[in-house]
Amino acid sequence: MLSKRIIACLDVRDGQVVKGVNFEGLRSAGDPAELARRYNREGIDELVILDITATLERRRALAETIRAVARELFIPLAVGGGIRREDDAAAAIDAGADKVSLNTAALLDPQLITTLAGRYGSQAVVVAIDAKRLKGAESRGDENRLAVYSHSGQTPANRDAVEWAREAEDRGAGEILLTSIDRDGTKAGFDCELTAEVSNAVSIPVIASGGAGGLDDFADVFTRGAAEAALAASIFHYAETSVRALKQYLRQRGIPVRL
Repeated sequence: MLSKRIIACLDVRDGQVVKGVNFEGLRSAGDPAELARRYNREGIDELVILDITATLERRRALAETIRAVARELFIPLAVGGGIRREDDAAAAIDAGADKVSLNTAALLDPQLITTLAGRYGSQAVVVAIDAKRLKGAESRGDENRLAVYSHSGQTPANRDAVEWAREAEDRGAGEILLTSIDRDGTKAGFDCELTAEVSNAVSIPVIASGGAGGLDDFADVFTRGAAEAALAASIFHYAETSVRALKQYLRQRGIPVRL
């Protein structure tokens, strides 16, 4: 069985790492390069930088931040936010990224997934899906509807999360980064039902994101959620647990991880 991956996420705004709840109420969490150095030392498997305002501000992810973080790492680095065209992806990879993460741009131009997979290989293309379970009137009678949102979780994309994940795979994506908007920053646990629905619908790895609050949450998302990787921010940024402690816990639970 392949080892499960633990991924730390750096949500970056104006060159600083920030964290909020349900994509709102952002507060500072530190310097990107310093956090990258710490995570690399602690044994994180991969790191993701998300420039959370790049798409809204219609600009590229900050190359200086990517370069500063990449210098600290000997592990894969993915970059998202502001990757709207092929040359934006090239700029991120030239600055030190190993993978690019597409969200809004992929929804607006799904062919971009295929173009980048052809140029860099599917392993370098991650499609990020921000999803929430619709309730009440907005569900249109389907309480289990898993709706996709774009533009940093601000805009309904009129797409179903499972259907969009399947299409992204068909178009050449190598991974799905699935974030539960409902759970983001809440520390209430990953949405294992959402993660399992998407994981069971595709053959490429699904990275679960949104809601990590304790060691049990990771064990749950790797078992009930069928995730291949789990991403977290707050629990690591504020030293609520260490990467090594988490991996030792998972190993004791019979979940394969790289120590």
